[in-house]
Amino acid sequence: MENMDNKGHWETVYETKTSDQVSWTQEVPKTSLEFIGSLNLEKSARIIDIGGGDSKLVDFLLEDGFENITVLDISEKALERAKERLGSKADLVNWVVSDITAFEPNTTFDVWHDRAAFHFLTTTEQIEKYMTTARNSVTGYLTIGTFSENGPKKCSGLDIKQYSEETLTAELQNGFEKIRCITEDHTTPFDTTQNFLFCSFRKS
Repeated sequence: MENMDNKGHWETVYETKTSDQVSWTQEVPKTSLEFIGSLNLEKSARIIDIGGGDSKLVDFLLEDGFENITVLDISEKALERAKERLGSKADLVNWVVSDITAFEPNTTFDVWHDRAAFHFLTTTEQIEKYMTTARNSVTGYLTIGTFSENGPKKCSGLDIKQYSEETLTAELQNGFEKIRCITEDHTTPFDTTQNFLFCSFRKS
């Protein structure tokens, strides 16, 4: 039931709000691109964007020549918006409509990217499901962005879980070793500031 409630929430968000009416929009996902770029990947690397929605990360990855991109989101409407924006390039991407806690990948990934999905998982059971899937399917790297302890406590009307470098590293320690972490301020389309923690990890 919880998954259905979540899905309904996010479908409504993407059906009723434009990209400049939601806080997470980035014209250029600079930090995500820098983290992925620092991994020195082959263009054939298998990359998955968790909770990608209609983020423009996929646009930039395609422009950079990456050939094996998956975008997962709970909202079908969000992915439709991304596909419309990309036009014929959308055919180069694998689109998956799924709640991350119910996702059962049939392949492995060199890079698992998540900006602002993980912090919506607020129960131990949700986090364990997420981590089990990540451990089983990631062969290379995991890069993750969450609200920091100085960030918001809610987003899109939902409670989130804040993280520090220590608590995020502890959550991922069984399976992943930290490469680096940074904090940064994200300026929303309505000119408010949200403090994020970004970390990259290597599969251990």
